[in-house]
Amino acid sequence: MVYLKQLCYIKSMAKPKISDFLELSVPERIQLVQDIWDTIAEVPECLELTKEQKQEIDRRIEKLDRHPDTAIEWSTLKERIGL
Repeated sequence: MVYLKQLCYIKSMAKPKISDFLELSVPERIQLVQDIWDTIAEVPECLELTKEQKQEIDRRIEKLDRHPDTAIEWSTLKERIGL
């Protein structure tokens, strides 16, 4: 969260301008995005799924329940896609 802390001055601004962030290097901006995402992930209960997202999750769970043999391990998937 180094870069997020470096940008504390932005707190006093009504809304930061994109140009404020463009002064950072690309690696610094990537780190900033990661830091911001981490703060969002700390409060997942604040992120509500849409009706469509909930329906999609239910559809996928139903499909998995009907055809459990179609599931693959996360490690297998990562290997298939080269991660």
